[in-house]
Amino acid sequence: MKDTAHPAAAAQPTAVAAAPVLNSVVPNTGPAAGGNNVVLNGSGFTGVTAVKFGTTAALGYTVNSTTQITAVAPAGTGAVPVTVATPGGTSNSVTYTYTAQPVLVSVSPSQGPTAGGTTVTLTGSGFSAVSAVRFGSTAATSYTVNSATQITAVAPAGTGAVPVTVTTSGGTSNSVFFFYLNAPVLVSVSPNGGPSAGGTTVTLTGTDLSGATAVRFGTTAATSYTVDSPTQITAVAPAGTGTVPVTVTTPGGTSNSVFYSYVGAPVLTLLSPALGPTAAGSGVTLSGTGLTTTTAVHFGAAPAAFTVLSDTAVATVAPAGPPGAVSVNVTTPGGTSNSLTYTRVAPPVI
Repeated sequence: MKDTAHPAAAAQPTAVAAAPVLNSVVPNTGPAAGGNNVVLNGSGFTGVTAVKFGTTAALGYTVNSTTQITAVAPAGTGAVPVTVATPGGTSNSVTYTYTAQPVLVSVSPSQGPTAGGTTVTLTGSGFSAVSAVRFGSTAATSYTVNSATQITAVAPAGTGAVPVTVTTSGGTSNSVFFFYLNAPVLVSVSPNGGPSAGGTTVTLTGTDLSGATAVRFGTTAATSYTVDSPTQITAVAPAGTGTVPVTVTTPGGTSNSVFYSYVGAPVLTLLSPALGPTAAGSGVTLSGTGLTTTTAVHFGAAPAAFTVLSDTAVATVAPAGPPGAVSVNVTTPGGTSNSLTYTRVAPPVI
């Protein structure tokens, strides 16, 4: 009996793995120095043999699943294609862009109050995709990216000198310092009163007065001022009325108030008596208004001793002088009064 020949079994086709597919790279930008983690999403991530950024291999990668890989970007420049290789082939590419590290050139103004709130302008380069502006370790209260070279930010509260930095997808910039200043403190104003016409030179004493940007009497700016030292300012009072708060403003803020009173010029209405001897010693009562703060009484150019009795009366002693009429006036911080005539009469000659 012949053996019946059996035909050989047909060869089975070998399965060929499909090339992986890459859908997205998150984030799709990063610093030129590399080192950031990037998540690759897609499919067919089995047996991954390489992840490349352009022609450069990732610094490392982990296949999380057949649809996700976490890779560490290498250093690079510009826009590069990211690809994944498996035994099934190399994926399509998704673009990843290397961003230059931002550079900070200046912060203006470079100082402000410890309470924060100062609006500052940051200038530099590489201000694209900004993710943070920090004053030291504290985030800016807010910021607006005006352009690739300018940011407007609001300083948070802080103390001392702090480094300001800008963070983008390209990394964190160099730092430029911002200085927090204490608000000025006023202790006294001397003299604390003057004429309503203004023009009185006053001395303000206190602390942290350096860099003063304004001195105000109420809402009115001082006619002029000079910062003598961190503890003293000399200012010229403007015109005004009543009692007003005096303040000093610096980059550290606005001080507490000390008070300055505007005084109207005194007015004389009556001398009693209006006649007297040429010799010294005759008592005279001056009547009028605004006499409380009298600082001087003059008969012509000669000063006279005086006692303030009330806002409407001053007792004085007429100094010696030649026979005839002499002008009498009163001086207060509000100015010098009008003049009234006092007449000296020579003694009779026998």
